[in-house]
Amino acid sequence: MFIIVRHGNTFEADEQPRRIGARTDLPLTAKGKEQARALGACFAARGWRFGRMLVSPLLRTRQTAEAILAHMPSAPQVETADFLREVDHGPDENLPEEAVVARIGKEALNAWEHGAEVPPGWVAEPEARIAAWRDLFTAEPASDQPTLLVTSNGAARFALLADPHLHKAAKALPSLKLPTGGYGIVARNGQQQLVLQAWGERP
Repeated sequence: MFIIVRHGNTFEADEQPRRIGARTDLPLTAKGKEQARALGACFAARGWRFGRMLVSPLLRTRQTAEAILAHMPSAPQVETADFLREVDHGPDENLPEEAVVARIGKEALNAWEHGAEVPPGWVAEPEARIAAWRDLFTAEPASDQPTLLVTSNGAARFALLADPHLHKAAKALPSLKLPTGGYGIVARNGQQQLVLQAWGERP
């Protein structure tokens, strides 16, 4: 089983959100830290003990991971995985949403949110990311315990394109987006097919 987590909030409630990607390494806000602790408490209550933990190199994801691990009696060594790093928003990096829409248009943004089609000027390396997710899903697991992945919104969506069963399930979702402090669950059924059990859940 794979638990895919998006980091907590990086903007204060009274602050205008912006497109923050790979080049802007923001810490979690107080609310973001609360979200991360809530994830840890939720996972502990469900009895999950992780056999492997992969984390983006960005600070906001590392802080989220640390808060989750604080609820675990024992935890694996954290592995940094660059394919989990947020995408580079190019000329839209650090801009408010209305400025992004003004440049690329609503259609391009919708194609990103619903089909992971990379907008012009962004750097996402979709083929490499999909291949990394596929390798993870097909590798022989080191244990029967779940794998925890802590990442960003832009990177998480490519998990759903790495397997035909997940891709089919993703088409029924309102969006590929994970909310801040949210998570998804990918598991295997009796036929060893990947199944999307949840996407966008919050504690």
